[in-house]
Amino acid sequence: MNSPLLTAPGAVAPFEGSADPGVPWHFGDPFAEQRSAARSVAVFDRSHRAVLAVPGEDRLKWLHSLTSQHFEGLGEDRATEMLVLDVQGRVEHHAVAANVGGAVYLDTEAATAGPLLSYLTKMVFWSKVEPRDATAELAVLTVVGPEIAGLFDKLGLPLPAKLGVAALDQGGFVRRMPWPGQDAVDLVVPRDSLVDWWQKLTDAGARPGGSWAFEALRVESLRPRLGVDTDEKTIPHEVNWIGAAVHLDKGCYRGQETVSKVHNVGRPPRRMLLLHLDGSREVQPETGDPVVVGDRVVGRVGSVALHHELGPIALALVKRSVPVEAELLVGAEDRVVQAKVDPDSVPPDTPGLGREAARNLGR
Repeated sequence: MNSPLLTAPGAVAPFEGSADPGVPWHFGDPFAEQRSAARSVAVFDRSHRAVLAVPGEDRLKWLHSLTSQHFEGLGEDRATEMLVLDVQGRVEHHAVAANVGGAVYLDTEAATAGPLLSYLTKMVFWSKVEPRDATAELAVLTVVGPEIAGLFDKLGLPLPAKLGVAALDQGGFVRRMPWPGQDAVDLVVPRDSLVDWWQKLTDAGARPGGSWAFEALRVESLRPRLGVDTDEKTIPHEVNWIGAAVHLDKGCYRGQETVSKVHNVGRPPRRMLLLHLDGSREVQPETGDPVVVGDRVVGRVGSVALHHELGPIALALVKRSVPVEAELLVGAEDRVVQAKVDPDSVPPDTPGLGREAARNLGR
């Protein structure tokens, strides 16, 4: 569904084929929007995300048995991330969760919400849970920046600790997030008051921001996006979801054997890296384009973004055997550009190469 904020002053609609249809792409200056999120405060319309609700007294035990996360230890008014894996441990679904007001709310990519709800519904059996689609009821706004506390104080809004959740008197809830950037909050608000909330936030000083700026901040934060930075073979270890969305000390769930085996006795076949693109072409690589070393395809491009400080950047899944100092070519046909690995994105367990050595290579 299209956001009513597409008609807000200055809003520019997304291009055809965008990964973020239905919400503003930017409001005239996407680099200024990023700078505001980094230095003051900005608000982003993410109402194209789907929201599922799982009420019922068994909700935490039930989700604990089905997903990668330790829901039994979550507690009231707490947030987390979760995955649903297939039997081989490959990622099928990702969601951000909030346990508040007698329900767990899961917001996820709109394209996968239907299959996720279908799976959850089939797994109810005798558990006292009633999963449903709440997208028509709730919409997501994300506020980012070091001046969030002042903005929320001005509006009289609660500001929980990181990964804390607080119910809103008007309906919905506030969820403090660890990304993008150093300070971020999701406001999950009644969909029929989305425009009113946007107006309150922007009137109080938050700069309007679009999906272009939000995605650049997400890529900078090395946070993967389902279906963009993942493919049908992705396992959680490859894309930094261990810890954030996968709890390693919990009972059995589908795919748990692969998670445990790779964590304890092996290394994932690929790793997600932040690439700095040389910017020599106006047309940048696209999601799914190959990453090449010599004449070998060694990976795939995920998210591609234009960052206000870093320039053109991308996340890519690359074979772990590829040396980080290797010269990479990224793209297809007339989109081929050179890329350099950001040393801070190199996992600390890279064989024979610590983070400091990686940094030296990147200089």
